[in-house]
Amino acid sequence: MIYKILTAEQLAIVEAGGPMQAPVDIADGYVHFSTSKQVQETLTKWFKGQTGCALVSVDSRDFGPDLKWEESRGGDYFPHVYTTVREYHISSIWPLDQFDANGVPIAPDSVTSQPEPASKPDHKA
Repeated sequence: MIYKILTAEQLAIVEAGGPMQAPVDIADGYVHFSTSKQVQETLTKWFKGQTGCALVSVDSRDFGPDLKWEESRGGDYFPHVYTTVREYHISSIWPLDQFDANGVPIAPDSVTSQPEPASKPDHKA
């Protein structure tokens, strides 16, 4: 599984039949995802103080060659999807309604304890 954080508005668009995308996805030309081990850092970096967000999972195998592992933060590889992602791709949804002392949403343990996809390249040291 790979994971995407969506605002309430973005999730509503997906649930109404629209594409899964955030402004950064539109600007960059692909849909940004995180692995189970990257989700919390993504929340800390981009979602501090935001309420009403949700975490969704999709099966990375659904995207074939449209899923590319690209080096990003700290030399780690992140999953980027170069096709339209729709509601039918979603496997699970978790409301992000718990926060740490700094106002950062907390990813569910059931997500962060999952292994990374076998297709992910090794982290460069």
